[in-house]
Order: sequence, then C-alpha cells, then structure tokens
Amino acid sequence: MYQGFYNLASGMLTQSRNLNVISNNMVNIQTPGYKRDKMVSTTFQEEMLYRTGRRYKDEPEPLATTSKIRSAERTYVNYEQGSYDQTEGILDFALMDKGFFCVDTPAGVRYTRNGSFHVDDQGYLALNGVGRVQGTDGGPIAIDTEKFSVDSRGVIRVPATSTSGEDGEVEVTEARELGTLRVVDFADYEQLHKEDYGMFSTGQAAQDVESPSILWQALENSNVDMVEEMTSMMTSQRALQSAAQVLRMYDQIMSKASTDVGRL
Repeated sequence: MYQGFYNLASGMLTQSRNLNVISNNMVNIQTPGYKRDKMVSTTFQEEMLYRTGRRYKDEPEPLATTSKIRSAERTYVNYEQGSYDQTEGILDFALMDKGFFCVDTPAGVRYTRNGSFHVDDQGYLALNGVGRVQGTDGGPIAIDTEKFSVDSRGVIRVPATSTSGEDGEVEVTEARELGTLRVVDFADYEQLHKEDYGMFSTGQAAQDVESPSILWQALENSNVDMVEEMTSMMTSQRALQSAAQVLRMYDQIMSKASTDVGRL
C-alpha cells in the first residue's frame, strides 16, 4: 500500500518538471536559433524482489527488480539545425552549418545560434539584452553605415563609392572592411551549459571555424516542433492528473484504515 505513495508522488514530480521543459520549448518557438530541450526520466534505487515460503524462509527465489521512485535523470539539448527564414534585415545572420556566434557579456564570452543582431547606442553590433558580437580579432564590430554587404564567411564590407560634386569633380571612397563575424565550434556539445536567451557557456576551449557558412539577411528558426510539443504536453498532463486522482484515493483508503477499521 505504501509503495503506491512513492510511485505516484514521484510520478507527479517528474511529470511536473517535464511540463516545465515542454512549456519553455513552446515559449521559445519563435526565438531564432533556439535549441529544443528534452527531459529524460529514470528509476531510482532499484531493488530485487524475492519469493519465499510462508513458514520456511530458506532459499528465496528471485523474481524481478522493481523501483518505488521515478525521477528526472537530466535534460538533453537537441542541437539539430532548424529551418531558415529570409528576413531581408541587414543585421540578420544565420549559420548554415555547425558553430556558434560569440557574444561578450558581463559574465564572459557566451555562444549562440541567434543571429538577430542590432547596432547599440555606441555603434557596435550587438545581441539585444545580451552583449556585443565578437569579431575574429576578439573585439567588437563597429557599424558606422548601413551600406554594407556580408559574404558567406561573415566578412562585412563597405563597397567603394563615387560621387560627383557640383563642380564636376568626382569623389571616390575606397572599399573597406568593418569586421568579420567570429564563428566557433566545440569538440564536445555535452559540456555546453544552456543559459537564458538561447545562450551557451562552457569551460572547454572554443575552436575557430576557418570557413564558416553564414547566410546574410536570414535567421535560423528554432528546431521546436509545435505538434510534437503539444502531444507531449497532453500526455504529461494526463499522467499527472491520473497520478493525482489515484493518490487521492490512496489517501482516503489510508484514512479509513486508520479511523474506521481501527475502531473495530
């Protein structure tokens, strides 16, 4: 009888945590470059069941293993690449292969697949609410004009221009580079720690990608499947509700056993 309390209560806690993970995925379905989380549950402290006689307890026969508690083992991140949207925004970038953009934050360098950048109040390329985007030289990238182009390797260039004055004199401006987006990758994604705003941190050394594949004026969508998340949410909610109802029945039975039956 008491084992049911362990089974049901641990099941409710596990399903509650799973619902939190699913809800977070659904909230971030529109976040560029967001990577889906998946919680994996496991059993806790398995025990062996034995069968013995009523009078003689010698030579018990093993039957099977059982566990009274189910718990969340860990949450995995699905790094599968998402689809792309052409936004036509000149500050939007999408990685078409493995790798991460580097962003300087007050807590140190963080890594992200979110390429929805903007220019901050000091004229540097930045990720809103997080920090400035790093260039290949390790410093920020200053954007002083909107008339630039970006190639597939992340090089931001201002083309040469020529203008004619009123006196007929032609003024030529030479082409120049504003900077190059730094893209890095890691040997072991299992060591990446997921943080807020789709950012990642890690203690391992970042490896610069020599020839990154960057799509300009586009964003990578999150890899969250809304249909799959809704199905998982309904399944988890029903499991949680069923466990709560049965647990209430257990409580009522135990209450009667300790009051009504006890008086007999």
